[in-house]
Amino acid sequence: MSVSLTENAARQIQKQLVKRGKGIGLVLNVKKSGCSGYAYSLDYADTLNENDTIFENHGVKVIIPESALEFVDGIELDYRREGINEAFKFNNPNVKGTCGCGESFSVG
Repeated sequence: MSVSLTENAARQIQKQLVKRGKGIGLVLNVKKSGCSGYAYSLDYADTLNENDTIFENHGVKVIIPESALEFVDGIELDYRREGINEAFKFNNPNVKGTCGCGESFSVG
């Protein structure tokens, strides 16, 4: 199992945790959504759940709930600025297709 962060993503997460004033890391989850089946969900964690898996890159913890592990194994989380837009980008080798709007993805 692996989940990795680019340096840009790690810096952004650290900035947001400092701005928030608390938190132990970023939770990367997957939920059923959109026309392709699944969408990523990001949130900041203040506590851990018993079945969470933790990956640490560049001093930042990424917390994955057990139910999302199979969908994000091998993913690289990046943070990019494109023009005036800034956003997290998901480089996931498990994705077999995405919807036209880019909001959701399918696996398998």
